[in-house]
Amino acid sequence: MFIINKLRNKSIREIGTFIFMRFCTSRQVILGIETSCDDTGCALVDSTGNLLGEALHSQHLVHLNNGGIIPPIAWNLHRKNIEKTVNVAMENANLTFDKVSAIAVTVKPGLPMSLSVGTKYAKYLCNKYKKPIIPVHHMKAHALTARMFDRSLTFPFLVLLISGGHCLLAIAQSIEDFLLLGESIDDAPGEAFDKMARRLKLKNLPQYSTLSGGAAIEIAASRADDPLQYNFKEPMSQYKDCNFSMAGIKTQFVRHVEKEEADLELAPDSIIPGANNLCAAFLLVMTRHLCHRLQRGIEYISRKGLIPPENQTLVVSGGAACNNFINEGLRIVCEELGYKLLRPPPKLCTDNGVMIAWNGVERWNAKIGVLDKYDDVDVERSSPLGQSLIDDVRNASIRCKWIKLSKLSLPKSQW
Repeated sequence: MFIINKLRNKSIREIGTFIFMRFCTSRQVILGIETSCDDTGCALVDSTGNLLGEALHSQHLVHLNNGGIIPPIAWNLHRKNIEKTVNVAMENANLTFDKVSAIAVTVKPGLPMSLSVGTKYAKYLCNKYKKPIIPVHHMKAHALTARMFDRSLTFPFLVLLISGGHCLLAIAQSIEDFLLLGESIDDAPGEAFDKMARRLKLKNLPQYSTLSGGAAIEIAASRADDPLQYNFKEPMSQYKDCNFSMAGIKTQFVRHVEKEEADLELAPDSIIPGANNLCAAFLLVMTRHLCHRLQRGIEYISRKGLIPPENQTLVVSGGAACNNFINEGLRIVCEELGYKLLRPPPKLCTDNGVMIAWNGVERWNAKIGVLDKYDDVDVERSSPLGQSLIDDVRNASIRCKWIKLSKLSLPKSQW
């Protein structure tokens, strides 16, 4: 009768949380905080992977109107919203801090000013409520998020992380250990999307005015009537490694825009008539580049026996992984080479508190990096993703017979 009275007029979430805390006390709860760039995220996940509550404050529109992320502005907005975001997540989980076992927080890599806000607030909470801290590597958190949704995913497996700040191909050997096969030598895919969308002035069109560069270009590409109108040369085709480069693709894109603007004598705020086709060509060459580097990486793995046949899985994550066209290209490569493709739910491919809380759970369960003392925990702008095999991949000089992407068509955008 006591329990019935206690739960009277409670929501389903509140009832679930009550039952969890009363009868499943052996499970632990990890609070995750994410402030590596421009999103303030927080979530609570229990030690079996149940999402109890989350909250996210996006700065997207502010930075879109400023023409890009400005670190001091991002820092100030994190400071203004961190406490509220954490409190909303706690309320959504219907929990108090005495039920939290540890606090996980992104400390690297990222914008130092942004990272400092989350890290300082996590330390404050740890000190106030006497909780251990779990420092989290942002890209490792992206890589492991898929394990929250597919418990059959076991180490080792292959990961491709494509975001606004990174493009990495690596083997996840464990929660902590990674083998890096390739990385971006200049711009990351998400950064290229944003810069090219600004150069094309897509924001001037109402249908794109509130969208990220990646979303705008994907939608524009899906409306193309001649994706082959513009010719792009794939970058780094002469290099037999798994590194990535977007700089050359961006240069070609800008030249096409400048030429058409000049030929048609367009006004400064006008958008070239071939914008949709140009976006499609841009997306096609980027996808081909990613797929070719992935294929070489898989063939290198096969030669070296680094992933057993039963573990042949590719996890793709990061903000640019939301792109369905890129995902379809990767799927074709994976199918041809006998790999399973996994992508977390799109909202968890972008930066969020859930992936940090889950990484905290992984570390808590494995007893890795759970610290009672946190005075020496500090932020880092950059941080290598494990042991580099980049030179060994290059020295292997693998020539590939490229998998045909002729079946690749422009899918309907998810945005």
